Parts: sequence; structure tokens; C-alpha cells
Amino acid sequence: MTQPNILLISTDQQRFDMVAAAGNTAVSTPHLDRLAAQGALFENCYVQNPVCSPSRASLMTSTFVSTHGLYENGVDIDPDTRVFSKDLAEAGYDCGLVGKFHLSSCFDGRTEPRLDDGFRVFRWAHDPYPGSSENAYHRWLRSRRPELYERALEDRRLFDSMPTEAHYSHWIAEETISFLRTDRRTDQPFFFVSNFFDPHHGFGAPEEYIRRYDDVELPPINTRDGELDDKPEIQRLASQRLGGGLPSYVEHTEQELDEVRTAYYAMVSLVDDEVGRILDALDEEGLAENTIVVFTSDHGELLGDHQLLRKGPFMYDCSVRVPLIVRWPGVVAEGTRRTELVQWVDLAPTFLDVAGLDRPRQMQGESLTPLLRGEEVDWRDWALSQYRSGGDPANPGAHLTMLRHDRWKLIAHHGPPGTSRDRAGELYDLESDPGELENLWADGAHLGVRLELTERMLDVLSGIEDRRNPQLAPW
Repeated sequence: MTQPNILLISTDQQRFDMVAAAGNTAVSTPHLDRLAAQGALFENCYVQNPVCSPSRASLMTSTFVSTHGLYENGVDIDPDTRVFSKDLAEAGYDCGLVGKFHLSSCFDGRTEPRLDDGFRVFRWAHDPYPGSSENAYHRWLRSRRPELYERALEDRRLFDSMPTEAHYSHWIAEETISFLRTDRRTDQPFFFVSNFFDPHHGFGAPEEYIRRYDDVELPPINTRDGELDDKPEIQRLASQRLGGGLPSYVEHTEQELDEVRTAYYAMVSLVDDEVGRILDALDEEGLAENTIVVFTSDHGELLGDHQLLRKGPFMYDCSVRVPLIVRWPGVVAEGTRRTELVQWVDLAPTFLDVAGLDRPRQMQGESLTPLLRGEEVDWRDWALSQYRSGGDPANPGAHLTMLRHDRWKLIAHHGPPGTSRDRAGELYDLESDPGELENLWADGAHLGVRLELTERMLDVLSGIEDRRNPQLAPW
């Protein structure tokens, strides 16, 4: 069988329910809906961390956060880390990437150091904002719309509301289409990554997309009065005041929250239109039938739910559950829905599997190919996310581990070793409380469930320890 092309489209900060095909009728995503209708929609895909860099490292290495060591934004990945794109390149794939990568710190204009990643085409731009001189989007914008570029340098907020034809999301599609039409090596299969920055904050979009939602009633914020009273203290503190100079939930007026949420929906629709252009280019170039298209996101967005905004040390589904759509013509039955607990660590083994490559020993995920083919398999019954704060001895920060199993979600909030304090934590029954509004951690009627899940979490953590080095002999 000819090795199929692979197109990975990833957004940044798009929650699982921000695709109309997933059940949210308020959001306009006709192109993603078409993709889902032509392939498989995974309803329970979890990322390994609720912020960018650790999650993306899990994607590229197929290892959990505690294994790859990129535990927080602002941390560089080990420069010798093996990423799966290198495996594909060595197997004959023409590899390329446009947009964000974020396996290292990009703060304050820092250029992300390159790994031995296998990408022949590497059009890197961490975000649309002023920063590194290596920002490929800025070079593109400066050459085409210099007046807009100069204005935006003076007020970076303009990058969010840039006209569509000059927007970062439009640039991602332009570069992807250019690769498909003229830049790829036609004698090789390709692997290409289109990494959008939207719907990441700041919350803004081209005016035409904001106007699309003028008459749309968005779903209400998912919370209840007094919700945070029995939640861990870090949530109450974050609701009242965020770090980094960003306004918190309580620092927004009701109108401002409405504007934030409208802009978020608008960004999703902007990306959807650009994905539609990419899908059209695949059709026009005769590539669609032999190209696996995967759409997903690195983590979610709280968007006011639980009286919180943005992201951080929170393990709600709106933070760690993301869209995953896979179209594979001739293999995946149209309109497939899968409910298994799948994870971002499963994507790399899947890509290597469809390319005919064995999974390297160090990878901890499993190939989704049997699920995509509609086979009945004995699939794992858990998903794991880990958050570890950078912190310091004076401010150790937050350290959380989430286990999703069956109808339950357990979130352990870890303290310093040896402490005897009454530990905070979260326990949710997702069958009776899918909105995760009622914390059952301290509910005496659920202590048995909490203990059982804690024991299961310990077994999972033992099972994902790094044992990549084979035992050569008894001693």
C-alpha cells in the first residue's frame, strides 16, 4: 500500500465543544462539520496538560509530561529529544510545518531553538505578536500590508482584529496551500503540520467574524452560585485575580464577558473558514483521497465556566478535553463516532502506524488505527493529565494529576512530601454531573470511589514510568 500523506491541523486553546458536530449548535463550523461527516469524531480526547508546551511535547514524543520533562510553559525541551516527525522524515516523508511549535520558551521575543525535527519546510511564528525577528508571519505581513504591520507594531491588539486577508490564521492557510500546490516534493508522501494560534487569547477577531454572532444566543456560562466554595482554594484565587497582568473572571463586567465569549466563537469560525480553504486545495490538487487529515487542539479554554478564564492548573473538561477529527478516505467509515478515552500521546503512534513504521520503544501512546478501522479492541480505560508548576521553594505553585476513568474524574492536588494537611482535591461523577459543578471529594458517601480511583491513579503512574531502556541480562 502506498504511504498516505498526513496533514495535521492543530489549533491553540480550542475546547472540545467548539465544533458544531460535537453538539454546540451556536458555533458555526461548517467545514469541520464536513470533515467529521466524512471521517471519525472522537468524543473523548484528552490532552496531557492544560497549557501549551507540555501538551505539545506529549504530542511530538508520545510520552506523558512526567516522562518528557517539559513540565511547564517557559521550559525548554531536552535538545536531544526524539520527535516523531524525524521518524517520518527518515522513512521518506517530506515534512513541513507552519505556525507555532512551542517546545521551548518563546517569551519576550526569544526565537525557539530548532530540534533535529526532520522538517524540511519550517515557517515558524510562535504567535502573531511583536517578538522574534524570525517570526515568518511578520515577514509575510510586512511584505504585503506594510501599513497594517506598522500600525499593529504600535498597538499589538490590532493583530487580533487584523482584516481577514492579513490575519495570522489566514497566513497559516496560505502557507499550507502553498506547500500543497508548489512547495512539496511530488515524488514523496508528505507530512505537514498547520499550527493555528487562534482561538487563543487575546480575545479578538476580524470585524466580519464578530458580526456573524450578533444575533446568536451563546450557551450560558457553566457555573452555579457558590460553586467554588467547595473547590480547591487555587480556583477561588484565580477567579479573583490572574497572574501576568491579565484580568480575572470577577474583574470583567457581564458585558465584557459577553464580548470575550463572542470573540472566542468568532475566532473558531475564522479558523474553520481557513480549514475549509485548505480542504478545498487538497481536492483541487487531487490529494484528498490519499491524505489523512487530522484536526485537533493542544488544550481548551475555560471561557467563564466555573467562574474562571483562559487556562492554567485546572482539569475541567473544557480545559483538557479537545476536538479530534480524523478523515481517512477508504479506511474510516463516514460519520464514525468513537467514545473511547483517547489521548494526545496516541497521535504519534498513529501517524507512524499508517506510514508502516513500528512504534519506538520510548513511546507511551497507542495507535488509533484499529479504532479508525472500526475494529473492536481492548482499549485502555483511562486518561491522564499532569500539571506541574514552575514555582520555587517560596512559592511552590500548583501540582495536579487528573485521572479520567469510566464515569469518574479524580483530580489530586499534591502538596509537599510528608505533609499531613487535609489535602484538597476534586472528584466528579460525569454521568450525573457532566458540567463538573459538584465536587464530591469530601463527600462521605463517595470516599470508597475516591480511594479506588486513587489506587488506580497510582497504578497508572507506575505504568507510565520511563522504562525505555531494555534489560540486557538478569544482572
